[in-house]
Amino acid sequence: MTATEGTPAGTVSLRPRPIVAIVGPTASGKTSLSLDLAERLSGEIVNTDAMQVYRGMDIGTAKLPAAERRGIPHHLLDTQDVREPATVAVFQGWARAVIAELRGRGATPVLVGGSALYIRAILDRFEFQATDPEVRARLEAELAEVGSESLHRRLADLDPRTAETLAPDNGRRIVRALEVIEITGEPYGSSLPDLEYVDPRTVQIGVDIDRPTLDARIEQRVHDMYDGGLVAEVEALLDAGLAEGRTASRAIGYREARMVLAGELDPDEARRRTIYATRRYARKQMGWWRKDPRITWVPFDADDRVEQALAAVTGARQST
Repeated sequence: MTATEGTPAGTVSLRPRPIVAIVGPTASGKTSLSLDLAERLSGEIVNTDAMQVYRGMDIGTAKLPAAERRGIPHHLLDTQDVREPATVAVFQGWARAVIAELRGRGATPVLVGGSALYIRAILDRFEFQATDPEVRARLEAELAEVGSESLHRRLADLDPRTAETLAPDNGRRIVRALEVIEITGEPYGSSLPDLEYVDPRTVQIGVDIDRPTLDARIEQRVHDMYDGGLVAEVEALLDAGLAEGRTASRAIGYREARMVLAGELDPDEARRRTIYATRRYARKQMGWWRKDPRITWVPFDADDRVEQALAAVTGARQST
């Protein structure tokens, strides 16, 4: 075991490192803040973006190139083939194992990524409901027959709150919600966990950014992706089985690029649709996080945002 931050030289602390999670919408500046904090906290980065686990999905996920990682180890990047699923339950297991390993050797886990549900599943007491293969198969058959929008309307009748949080084209999540409702007889939303950390030494830092600035950043990021070769990246991934991947195939930008390759969209329209979908996703992300009073928000452009974030980590450590 190694000495931890704030422990006098030559002594050993038996207190585990905190778990630090950087949250906020896509394109808000989470990555740079996570690197700054990892450097200051003797930390390592744990990716919590569901799409960045896939090898080859680099441009469209804004994956940080290895040369720009400041020599800081990164975990849960490029671990899966695009054909493999990365469900919330599976991701929870991966991330918690990495966190335990890092803390076991005295490193601070710094989680960063845009998948709000995945972060909640990792940090909170989040147990997953049982599944029924017969119910799931029947609902998936209905999905193929009538489409996701029809099932979304059914979900809106049964569980309006959950339906509001799911896009009508997110067939996989809609099927899962309907499955849970049928099995339990309760709304899917009622199965979400309370805001209770698995480990009280957990700190969430949110990057606060105004909507006009965020919208402009998203637009620029999308143009950079397409100009940087997103369509060619998707073409190569289709050869690797992207279309068969239950998780990877749903990534924003990738589905639009696939439509370009299929001749169903012109490149300009694909850019417009990707910008719209990304902005919509960012608003949904913020809808999740704004409801969580445990998050300490720091302005994206504050000169002292790193110091503000460190103060939140220090305060949490002293209170536990």
